[in-house]
Amino acid sequence: MSIALAPRTDTVLSPLERLDVLCDPGSLQVIRSEVQSERMGAKAAPGDGVVGGAGLVDGRPVFCYAQDPSYAGGSLGEAHANTIVRVLELAARAKAPVVGFVSSGGARMQEGVAALGGYGRVFARTVALSGKVPQISVISGLSAGGGAYSPALTDWIVMTEESSMFLTGPSVVREVMGEDVTATQLGGTRVHQKNGVCHFVERTSLEGALLARELLGYLPSHRDAAVPMRPARPADGGDPGAHVPAQARRVYDIRDVIACLADDGSLLEVSAGWARNLVTGFARIDGRPVGVIANQPRYLGGVLDAASSQKGARFVSKCNAFGIPLVVLVDTPGYMPGRKQEQAGVIRFGASLVHAFAEATVPRVTVILRKAFGGAFITMNSKDLGADAVYAWPSAEIGVMGAKPAVGIVHRRELAAADDPESTRDRLAAEYAQTHLRPEVAVRAGFVDELITPMETRSRLAWSLRTLQGTAA
Repeated sequence: MSIALAPRTDTVLSPLERLDVLCDPGSLQVIRSEVQSERMGAKAAPGDGVVGGAGLVDGRPVFCYAQDPSYAGGSLGEAHANTIVRVLELAARAKAPVVGFVSSGGARMQEGVAALGGYGRVFARTVALSGKVPQISVISGLSAGGGAYSPALTDWIVMTEESSMFLTGPSVVREVMGEDVTATQLGGTRVHQKNGVCHFVERTSLEGALLARELLGYLPSHRDAAVPMRPARPADGGDPGAHVPAQARRVYDIRDVIACLADDGSLLEVSAGWARNLVTGFARIDGRPVGVIANQPRYLGGVLDAASSQKGARFVSKCNAFGIPLVVLVDTPGYMPGRKQEQAGVIRFGASLVHAFAEATVPRVTVILRKAFGGAFITMNSKDLGADAVYAWPSAEIGVMGAKPAVGIVHRRELAAADDPESTRDRLAAEYAQTHLRPEVAVRAGFVDELITPMETRSRLAWSLRTLQGTAA
């Protein structure tokens, strides 16, 4: 059934209107909905509080559903689950993405085990589609219990500012734990954008739907399809090197560098509020979608730690699953040391980032901007880890560690015996940097393919990706 809705200027959208905003104008076809039953004069809705549909986004098929919190709180019963399962089954057959607008109080208590079984079927179908077609959840209200688990199984989660997610609600927490919290304090956007549960935050469900459209523009329809190419656009212009201070300890925003490399200077940043010492996001270079993963010196000096390693591993794995090439920008002093990091499992999460890069089969290109030390040099898509091309700027430093800490270990006896330890350290550090850390050393040894100027970076990335992926995606 085709649905034509009048344009909306406000931001309070019904479930059907959310699907209409997501889809190209006039393309939405309703599969199961209470809207149908209302028009037929029926008392019970076939969708039972959820609208299922199919349409087009930028001319490509997409399947979608939207829960209705005004119908039994958006709770999931057996018929409600049947609608979502039907949407997922059709998406699997058509090899098309799925976008779900989630607002649910969880399993419908009046239906008991049947409601729990419904969630089990939804979970199973969602997992069966994982890595095969892109799945996006837009949280547009309160989502509890299974209503939180269900989107967590999808690839990307968008939360609106008024939404919240949690497994157990404030009343249960108050009863069991004695904690008096609100839904926002328990699982609002401020909570989940910092812990990595949600990937994007938008103000309204209207903006959430538009972001889902934008995200789909970077993704193939399914894992075996080509990435969607667009006409090449110039970057914001300027020299990316102008944003990177020569001093190793000076901070800067890596996103300014990305703006000089990406078409239109545009980056769709993923998980911007979580582990901010690592930037992940989607961009285009010469019209080709790429996943960007970059150390962020603005936070913690760009050091890698447990959280940023987990964030990076998840993003690399998603890009690899859907054939999106990776561009890695490196400026890191290494891994964060200390007891807290060891207790946080930095070994496990650091290994997960290594694993994600090592198993990736998509084209991978690395650029070392300023420094790359120790295990972080290896982890950030080094050549021996399988990078297809590794470039470095002429001012970069590459090695086991920085010059001063290195000479503190290598020349500790000489320093201990020196009349002026500080000047001796400075002299030895300068010698060590020249001998061991210069990028020419890494080029001669084959660990870096080529030294390039900052102004050459965009063109070299475009050439590398075009060569590795083919002229046509």
